[in-house]
Amino acid sequence: MSGSTLPRRQLGRYLRELRMQTGMTIPEVARLAELSSSTIQRFEKGQFPQKIRTADIRELCAVLGADEKMTAALLGLAQQANSKSWYHEYGELIPADFDVYMGLEAAVSVLTTYSPDAVIGLLQTADYARVLTQSGYPDSESDEIDQRVHLRMRRQALITRKRRPATLNVVLGEATLRRIVGNRRVMAAQLKHLADMSTMPNVSIRILPFEAGIPLGDPVGRFIVLEFGKGARGEPHEPPVVYVESFTGDMYLEKQIDVRRYHEAYQAIQHAALDENSSRDLLRQLAREYRA
Repeated sequence: MSGSTLPRRQLGRYLRELRMQTGMTIPEVARLAELSSSTIQRFEKGQFPQKIRTADIRELCAVLGADEKMTAALLGLAQQANSKSWYHEYGELIPADFDVYMGLEAAVSVLTTYSPDAVIGLLQTADYARVLTQSGYPDSESDEIDQRVHLRMRRQALITRKRRPATLNVVLGEATLRRIVGNRRVMAAQLKHLADMSTMPNVSIRILPFEAGIPLGDPVGRFIVLEFGKGARGEPHEPPVVYVESFTGDMYLEKQIDVRRYHEAYQAIQHAALDENSSRDLLRQLAREYRA
């Protein structure tokens, strides 16, 4: 992956998915776009030239039948392709409603995350997700809300599928359990769901109790470290990436020093958290209290 960057790999991933949706082969796309098959192969692997020609990306989008939003997003990725770590500001270069992260998540093998205030999407119940979605998109029609919730539920196949499910390591702040989203019935079902999910061999859920204080000395917001598995020789398929979400945009970090610092932060938070069995007991206890 020498010279590769996250925007380049994401650009290649979306081009490959578009081609597969059309059912076309690499030689067919190459002929229509007037590029060589080897060039298309390199593009799909994220191995673009140092200077990406936006005209090539625009032509590929046309050949692959990409809609206006997808075309704009891929052109935006191409313009940011040289950034090793980058900040995706909503509405800048890439359309605000184009979810770059979802394409990244689909390829992951291990997710390590800390969330101090809310249950992460991969562990939400449909009712919990619906309350958050309605709050986040107050002007949306019910059909659009249903679609967003359905998509979030579909994403959970990443950890529940039978064949090679991703590993999920999570620490949730106790505030996540105490803050009522929706009502007590929604919370009871959500906490029971967390306890049940924590029994899966590929899912680890720990709770950071209030009494643990602030393990790092400074408050830390939600972050996710994504890892993409290793090849036969033990080399990573792709470099790990740290994803930090904010209200106005997303930060993607892949410099080794940044990834290492977030791994160390997670280890410190995990060390201060309850163990898995105690966390599961607390979840079941609070679920019963909410039901009562």
